Amino acid sequence: MTEESLPISLVRVVAAVASKGDRLLMCQRPANKRHGGLWEFPGGKCEPGESDLDAMKREIREELGVSAEIVGQVALVLEDPGSEFQIAFFPVEIIGEPTCHEHTALVWETVPRLMTLPLAPSDRRYLDFRAATARGPRPTDTV
Repeated sequence: MTEESLPISLVRVVAAVASKGDRLLMCQRPANKRHGGLWEFPGGKCEPGESDLDAMKREIREELGVSAEIVGQVALVLEDPGSEFQIAFFPVEIIGEPTCHEHTALVWETVPRLMTLPLAPSDRRYLDFRAATARGPRPTDTV
């Protein structure tokens, strides 16, 4: 087996989808990081042996200085293009007022407004998925 044909070991990443009414929380990545300057849902990599819940609590505390609880089942899992990351998007409840500890900015906005931002690729795919499921099937959709 050549190095090119070896299976890639995926790194689990949790992404927090926090809401206030119809607005979602998104954060802008620092310029010096992968996807620098793009907007994403906050979260991060699971440490070895760490559960999704524990990773979410740790990452949200580190990144935003607030507490987070997963309040639902994973909404979508995506493999991030061009990386070893597998991103799991979870609905969460944030307790406290988030502040940027690692990001350069944060916003609470509606999905249509968020879609106008320069988004990290997987976060755009999540918002596309969310918009499509909220809209429901259309007569022109095929199964």
